[in-house]
Amino acid sequence: MKGVVFCFLVLSISVTAQKEMVVAKDGSGDYTSVQDALDAIPVGNEKERIIRIKNGVYKERLVLDSLKNYVTLIGQDKDRTILTYDNHTGRILPNGDTVNTWTSASFFLLANHFKARNITFENNAGFTAGQAVAVFAKGDQLSFINCRFVGFQDVLFCSGAGSRHYYKNCYIEGTTDFIFGSSTAVFQDCVIHSKKNSHITAASTPQESKYGFVFIHCKLTADSAVNKVTLGRPWRPYASVAYIKCTMGNHIIPEGWDNWRNVANEKTARYSEYKSAGTHPASRVKWSRQLTDKEAAKYSLKTIFGDWNPEQE
Repeated sequence: MKGVVFCFLVLSISVTAQKEMVVAKDGSGDYTSVQDALDAIPVGNEKERIIRIKNGVYKERLVLDSLKNYVTLIGQDKDRTILTYDNHTGRILPNGDTVNTWTSASFFLLANHFKARNITFENNAGFTAGQAVAVFAKGDQLSFINCRFVGFQDVLFCSGAGSRHYYKNCYIEGTTDFIFGSSTAVFQDCVIHSKKNSHITAASTPQESKYGFVFIHCKLTADSAVNKVTLGRPWRPYASVAYIKCTMGNHIIPEGWDNWRNVANEKTARYSEYKSAGTHPASRVKWSRQLTDKEAAKYSLKTIFGDWNPEQE
């Protein structure tokens, strides 16, 4: 009899440990704050923890610690489940510190094996606020499906040299350098929307990383008054960015790319394209490349990510 009781207790503990958490502004869930739910994830977590977030605007500065892996956030509706904050460079915090690009994020994602679905990540500091990050994504094996990234300058910080990120069916909008950093990141079937005459990417890919930002079957759009946008400029000399079979609006300048006022970057930056619609290959800067069929075939998830396949999770 004692053995039966023990087994029942073990089963109950296991079921409880795997219970999904619910965040709801109206109090109908386990938490009213997203950060409270993240705080409830145990340090050293090694199994998937699902947090469902009901529709609402959650104005919080969020942090997912590097010791809290395997977290999945699932929003109720990507347009109505909004995680937002408004920090930006130059703001003075209560402790006297001045916010910079690295500390301006609405969501600091430091953990590995993270997934997000159906959520808007926003920094609403404003058009003239300067650098104002929505997501500081530093962990490895991060996956975002059907999400929105909304803001102005420096919206999505794909940080963490050697880390791997995957964005599918996402919408990303901003003004200047709104997708930037050193990670290896694939954007598949995404809409990339420019809100200002400026630059889409500012990659800082390490020299030893073969792949930086890879856009596959993405659509590049812009506000109606925007007509002079580049595909990217190199934040660091060996920036790597590729656009594969994308559709580009006429807001993309014929030259395509910018050297960030440094001719030396033209010798090291790794900028390439392959069979995108709406492009001007003959007008592109001479230091960018048009890939061959054989070269383009190497831009697969397996080749880019190695042992991680985000589409099988």
